[in-house]
Amino acid sequence: MPTRNTSPTVRPGAPGRAVEGGDKRERARHGAARRRGRSERFAPYVLIAPAVLIIVALRLYPLVLGVNFSFTGDGEANGTAVGFANYLDLLDDPLFQTALANVGLLVLLLPVAVAIPGLLATFIYLKVPGHRFFRSVYFFPAVLSPVIVGAIFNLMLAFDGPLNEFLGAVGLGPVDWLGDPGVAKFAVVGVQIWATFGMALVVFLAGFATLDSSLLDAARVDGASLRQSIWHVIIPSLSQTIQFVFVTTMIGMLTSMFGLLYVMTSGGPEGSTYLPEYYIWIQQGQMNRPALASAASTVLFLIMLVVGLLQISVLRRAGRED
Repeated sequence: MPTRNTSPTVRPGAPGRAVEGGDKRERARHGAARRRGRSERFAPYVLIAPAVLIIVALRLYPLVLGVNFSFTGDGEANGTAVGFANYLDLLDDPLFQTALANVGLLVLLLPVAVAIPGLLATFIYLKVPGHRFFRSVYFFPAVLSPVIVGAIFNLMLAFDGPLNEFLGAVGLGPVDWLGDPGVAKFAVVGVQIWATFGMALVVFLAGFATLDSSLLDAARVDGASLRQSIWHVIIPSLSQTIQFVFVTTMIGMLTSMFGLLYVMTSGGPEGSTYLPEYYIWIQQGQMNRPALASAASTVLFLIMLVVGLLQISVLRRAGRED
């Protein structure tokens, strides 16, 4: 009796169709993976696009308009191109020269303004006795407005104020803190440092949160002193934080002292406490010379840009040497 063949029958062309279907699925998977890769690459740009648009619309575009306006005239020449005439007027203005000299003073005092919150943050990180209380006290001035700070120190630094009474009691005599041109600018800068170092202190404390405590422990075991630990361990470890504080403190000192100047000295005595931002306000708000004020604003922007880049370059070089 003949037996029936029960083996499966292979249809002609079936293996080819199976291979072709597998290739299509493989190509589809590769295509989906490429699309996912492109989406992941473009996702960060999509997320930052709103912020970039806001910066361009509210910062860069007005900056370009201001630079362009600085090459036009004031008064009868309003809107007329005058080339570099406004910048030449700035160089010939003694008040603007004083403002630039005070900018140089701020740059020289900038390491002090950074070192004070840095040292205080170090002591808080090392948990000296009462560090929690000191942390709140040190940050308190940062929540006060410049007008309030200026009014408080106007009373304290007055010629018949409590500070001079204390100096007289110890035999040092009174000091004309806000009336002497050689003293007033240092007094205002000192008040600015006191009023703003709280924010730098917070930044330093955030930097200390990333510091590897085992490095300090190893330094103590090796017999390093506090000064050596700060110089060889803490400063190299917080180099990026220090760069950030340097730049932000510099920008704050050049662009956020108007309130103090207006309340404490109004640019006096004899224009000794003028800064570019106060000069800009005087030219724009009182002298009605917006083009000249735009030129001064452009100069201030270039100063901040150059000083900031130089600071970052020097700090990076110092970090590499360490």
